[in-house]
Amino acid sequence: MAGTLRLEIVTPDATAYSEDVEMVTLTGAEGELGVYPNHVPLLTTLRPGELRVLKGGRETFLAVGEGFVEVRGDAVSVLTDLALEASSIDESAAEAAVARAQAAMKEDHGAEEVAAIQATLQKALAQLNVKRRRRS
Repeated sequence: MAGTLRLEIVTPDATAYSEDVEMVTLTGAEGELGVYPNHVPLLTTLRPGELRVLKGGRETFLAVGEGFVEVRGDAVSVLTDLALEASSIDESAAEAAVARAQAAMKEDHGAEEVAAIQATLQKALAQLNVKRRRRS
């Protein structure tokens, strides 16, 4: 299709998204990144947050976790540990995960445990931000 690029979002469990889209906006290592067809090739890390997809003039919003993004002129590949559409996010479960992570941060942990707790907190906050801003 002219004017589109292939977006593939893959998690450890499944392919979360695989369609031709007009634009993708995501949070990379250096901040927010908008990708249109024929974008310059790029490889970057993905930060937890909101990923926006423009297809057919409509936007879809997903909460994503950490991962990697590869951009080619005609495709964007996202490898991440989390990808949930706003409508699939359980707000109360995300709130509970935030509370557990915040309580765990007050305890004494080693560096690896702290990093894991922070990652969990960032993913839960990403889900809450997407859900609350994009009530579905």
